[in-house]
Amino acid sequence: MFDSRTQIGLGTYSLTGTDGTDIVQAAIEHGYRHIDTARLYGNEADVGTAIANADVDRDDLLVATKVAHFEEPEKTTEYVERAVEESFERLGLDRIDLLYHHWPRSQADIETVLPVLEDRVANGRVDNLGVSNYTVADLELARDLLDVPIDALQVEMHPLLPQHELREFLSDSDTQVVAYSPLAQTEVFDVDAISAVAEKHGVSEAVVSLAWLRSKDGVAAIPRTSSVDHLRDNFRARSVDLDTEDIARIDAIDRTHRCEDPGWMTW
Repeated sequence: MFDSRTQIGLGTYSLTGTDGTDIVQAAIEHGYRHIDTARLYGNEADVGTAIANADVDRDDLLVATKVAHFEEPEKTTEYVERAVEESFERLGLDRIDLLYHHWPRSQADIETVLPVLEDRVANGRVDNLGVSNYTVADLELARDLLDVPIDALQVEMHPLLPQHELREFLSDSDTQVVAYSPLAQTEVFDVDAISAVAEKHGVSEAVVSLAWLRSKDGVAAIPRTSSVDHLRDNFRARSVDLDTEDIARIDAIDRTHRCEDPGWMTW
């Protein structure tokens, strides 16, 4: 599903209104082909406007959205069905490339939400089914429930949270990982190993972190930015290839940082 065009995408959390539309449109026109939003973000309509305004063929884009975050009301099949239809309407699309279950509060949520998403894949309105913030136990349940593959797992991933266990669990599948917060919400700028590799290549720590993610099999990244300059800088990671020494140096970082960590979550 992800290739050289879509491996570096744009996350759109908090990019709302005209400013949000403008930055998403700028991203598409700069070359981004993977745009990630969510019902919870409150900006699907803004993203849809950017897609409509951009001078790029719709079929050249991978548009992803997410429903049924744990902060949304208690899940019922009817609620999830309505939420999915509203996402289509706000985006102004008749097809969604990748539809995620956003973040389950419990395995009961998974049992309610996934059949609705699977139905949308079966009827051709959704091309790929994804899950977000699932643990290994959640993924095992999802595999038991579904007759269609899990095409993507979206989780926080960056040099300070390399997600070894999840990636090992997925290594025997075609499920690809999509890394949100790939810059650890700026923490990567304060890591000596990353700064040293950045100096070596004459790029920013952001570019190095994204290039490191690119070096991992089956991993895409969706950095979020509201700055056109950062948008362009992040996109440079598509053309930076780290060597074995660079990757080993970053892999050896002895520091862990998790940006998103609800107290009830059992990672």
